[in-house]
Amino acid sequence: MSDPTPQSGSPDKEPASEAQAAQNALGNTERAESATEPTRPASKPEPEAEPKPSLGRLFLDNLWAANTFTVTLLSLVLAIVVGAVLMIVSDPDVLHTYTYITARPADAFNASWTLVSEAYANLFKGSVFDPEAFSGWLNGSNGWQAVLAPISETLTYTAPLVFTGLAVALAFRGGLFNIGAQGQATIGVILAALAGFLLPLPPGLHLLVAVLAGALGGALWGFIPGILKARAGAHEVINTIMLNYVATYFLTWLIVQNGVQDPTRTDAISKAVDNSAQLPRLLGDNLRVHAGILLAVLATWAVAWLLNRSTLGFELRAVGANPDAARTAGISVTRTYILIMVFSGILAGLGGSNMVLGSTASALTPLVVAQIGFDGILVALLGRVKPWGVLLAALLFGALQAGGNRMQSYSGISLELVTVLQALIVIFIAAPALVKAIFQLRAARAARLQTSLAKGW
Repeated sequence: MSDPTPQSGSPDKEPASEAQAAQNALGNTERAESATEPTRPASKPEPEAEPKPSLGRLFLDNLWAANTFTVTLLSLVLAIVVGAVLMIVSDPDVLHTYTYITARPADAFNASWTLVSEAYANLFKGSVFDPEAFSGWLNGSNGWQAVLAPISETLTYTAPLVFTGLAVALAFRGGLFNIGAQGQATIGVILAALAGFLLPLPPGLHLLVAVLAGALGGALWGFIPGILKARAGAHEVINTIMLNYVATYFLTWLIVQNGVQDPTRTDAISKAVDNSAQLPRLLGDNLRVHAGILLAVLATWAVAWLLNRSTLGFELRAVGANPDAARTAGISVTRTYILIMVFSGILAGLGGSNMVLGSTASALTPLVVAQIGFDGILVALLGRVKPWGVLLAALLFGALQAGGNRMQSYSGISLELVTVLQALIVIFIAAPALVKAIFQLRAARAARLQTSLAKGW
C-alpha cells in the first residue's frame, strides 16, 4: 500500500513555513524604515583651519577696539585737542592773527603752534621731566634736586587724591554714592592737626597718633550717613552733601578758637603741627614729596585685596550689584552699608591728614583741604572705580596740577585751564559712545586678545 500524500499542515512543512514568514516580515520592516528615513546628504570634507593670526596682528586689532585702555587714551587725546583750541581762543594776540588768515595763513598757524606747543611743553616739564634741569645737572650748574623736582611735585599732589579717589571708588563698588569725601577729609585734617600740635608725644608715636586721628575723623564722618542709610533709608547723597557744609563751617569756626588759633597771627590760621608729627620727606628737605605717597600705594593694594580677595569684599560687591539678592543669600545689607561708609571715610580722612601732616601745609586754614574730596570723585570715575586705576588716575591729575603751575608761570596760561582739561577728560571718558563714534572704533568683542593684552585696568 502506498503512503498517503502529506498535508499542507503537516508537522514536516510547518517549521520551514514559519522561518520563511519571519524573514519576509523582517524584510518588509527594513524596507519600510528605509522608505520613511529622510535622505542624508553626502558628507562634505571639513574646511581647512584658518591660520592663527600673529601676536602683533592681535595686538593691533585689539588696540583699535573699543576697550577701556583705548577709550581712555583717546579721551586724553580729545581733551588735549580741545584744550589747545581753548588756548588759542583765549589768547588775544594769537586770535588777532586769524583776522587776516586769508592773506597770511602762516602767521596764524605759527602763532597757534608756538602757543600750544610751549604750553604743553611746560606742562610736561613741570610734572615729569625738564631737559634743561638735566643738562644743568650734567654741567654742574644745578643739583640733582632740580632734576627730580617735577616728579616730586606730581607725587605730592597725587598722594591725597589717591586716598579720596579710593574712598569714592570703594563706596561706588558697594552701590553707594559717597559725595562726602570732602567733608570726611575735612574732619580728618582737623583731628590730625589737633593731634599734631596739642599732644606732646615722641616723634615716631606722635606721627602714628596723628595719622590715626585723621583716619578716625574720616571714619566718624562716614559712619553718620552710613547708619542713616542703613537704619532709616536716608539717601547718602543728600546726607553727605549736607555733612560737607557742616564740616567746612566747623573748620572755619574752630580755627579762630583760643588754644587753636596761632597767637602770633590775627588771621584765620591755627598753630603749626609739630615736626615730630610730620610725614618724613623722601628726597630731602628741598623736595616736597613725602611718605604719604608710600601710604597711598599701600592703601591701593589694601583696597584691591579687600575687594578681590576677602569675604567682606565679596559681600560688598554683592550688595552693590543687587542688595535684594544679597539679602536673600544671607548677607546683612545693613551691616555692609555701614562698613562701606566707615571704610570710605577712613580713606578720605587719611587723604585729609596728608594735607597737613605732609608738605602741602603745616597748619589749619579755611582752604587747607582745597578740593581733594571733589577731585576724588573725578579720579574715581577716571580710574573706572578700580583701585589701581584710581592710582593711575590720581597720578595723571597730580601731573596736571603740578604742570599747570609751570604753564601759568612760563606760558601765561590760566591755571583754570588745567581744571578745564580735567573736566574734559572726565566728560569724554564718561561718554565712551562719543569716543567710539568719533574714532570709528570696533566693538571690543570683535578683537578680544586671548593673552589679555590691552584689556584695560
